[in-house]
Amino acid sequence: MIKISRYPIGIGELSKQTACKVETIRYYEQQALMPPPPRTDGGHRLYNADMVGRLKFIRRSRELGFSMDEIRQLLSLVDGKQISCERVKSIAEAHLQDINAKIRDLKKMQRTLSDLAGRCSGKDVPDCPIIDVLQKG
Repeated sequence: MIKISRYPIGIGELSKQTACKVETIRYYEQQALMPPPPRTDGGHRLYNADMVGRLKFIRRSRELGFSMDEIRQLLSLVDGKQISCERVKSIAEAHLQDINAKIRDLKKMQRTLSDLAGRCSGKDVPDCPIIDVLQKG
């Protein structure tokens, strides 16, 4: 049985296959994360299976919180066919350190707000310890 390729596809189909909005795909192209796709004579973008895979890679990386620069670094390793688990791990560990720092900051904010809320009577009175602390800076 001959398998018929469904590629190339247009940007709408790419959007469906990757659950990525058309505007986001165009943005990734502007940011050079996606290579400029070939176009039809009418100017419509055409994408192949490799581009679908690349967009899925970018989308999943964004879901994990990688920055555009970090994704660019990862893609440069893939594009240069110089994938080094050591280098990828280094990028991932640096990102993990950033996540852990954000978690620490969020926990500190949680404790502070919880303490402030605990000081507040919640009654309909003009004096509010939360406002007092916020005004004092």
